[in-house]
Amino acid sequence: MNKPTAVATVFALVLTAVGLAGCGNPEEPHVEGPAPSPSQVSGPVYVTDTLGHPLTRPTGFALTEFSSLSRLSWRSWGRPKAVATGRTGGVWCIPDCPANGYPATVELSRLQRRENVSYYTRAVVRAPGLPHDQASELRNVRLPVPEP
Repeated sequence: MNKPTAVATVFALVLTAVGLAGCGNPEEPHVEGPAPSPSQVSGPVYVTDTLGHPLTRPTGFALTEFSSLSRLSWRSWGRPKAVATGRTGGVWCIPDCPANGYPATVELSRLQRRENVSYYTRAVVRAPGLPHDQASELRNVRLPVPEP
């Protein structure tokens, strides 16, 4: 073996040994104190309609492809849970819908942060008198959120 090859081989073995042995304390990290609390919402808060349009405190919007909300009056907005009263209806009740749809309470939740704004990602609609199938569908609606 010539001298440059021998030196390179020894150097490679030393690097391999250091890499396998590691450079630090093999102990597990020590964590103290309480877990950080969830960050407060800062910046605008939106809900998106089925087409992905960002809306803030909307008076109405398309909740799903077949259901919509109207005449919304918001009691809270921008907190972990937004609550409104209004009406719901959709193509599923035509032609037998009550005038202006069914009275409803809407809760938006599960805020998700995107850049410097947040979006509600879940909706729950409670509407007395709603057909059973529709009531089940509106109990847990996943809302679209723009891609980061």
